[in-house]
Amino acid sequence: MNFSSKLLENAVNEVSQLPGIGKRTALRLVLHLLKQPNTHTHQLATALTSLVDEIKLCKKCHNISDFEICEICANPSRNEEIICVVEDIRDVMAIENTSRFKGLYHVLGGKISPIEGVGPQNLTIDSLVEKVEKGIVKEVIFALSSTIEGDTTNFYIFKQLEKYGIKTSTIARGIAVGDELEYADEVTLGRSIVNRIPFENSL
Repeated sequence: MNFSSKLLENAVNEVSQLPGIGKRTALRLVLHLLKQPNTHTHQLATALTSLVDEIKLCKKCHNISDFEICEICANPSRNEEIICVVEDIRDVMAIENTSRFKGLYHVLGGKISPIEGVGPQNLTIDSLVEKVEKGIVKEVIFALSSTIEGDTTNFYIFKQLEKYGIKTSTIARGIAVGDELEYADEVTLGRSIVNRIPFENSL
């Protein structure tokens, strides 16, 4: 792809590094931005810079937040005895959109995947165990996608928590095997949370 401008080429190269965006799509996006008023592009740049410089991870659940403690963890009406374990922020958003879960979350930051070099030490499993050790948590719900990596992660955490005698459950398989949680429709996802089953029964 030949560029008439080095500035244009640099912008396209940067945008094309985003997931799912090739050089042609990146070029179309960059040219679209050039056609917009300068203020629009500056606002986009400012929003992205602020995101990178100011975003935080909640100290309690590891969710993305504007504050040290996210709005969900800071909400006194949430049931702190139930924790829903998810892979990332997208899963929190998906479950919250169902309005069927009133507990708290724990964001792992990924799934165990030896092929990709992700082990238990790379996730926030230790801090989940620490929460359970304090004795407040009565149930942990596994809400990871039903993939080999998701099932492996669920089982590993289950073994870590087994000695504490708390209830462990998993979302009902209204979610198709291999599906990512974020793509499930709200009704199906909501029902899968409400109709969760004991984790031992899913093995």
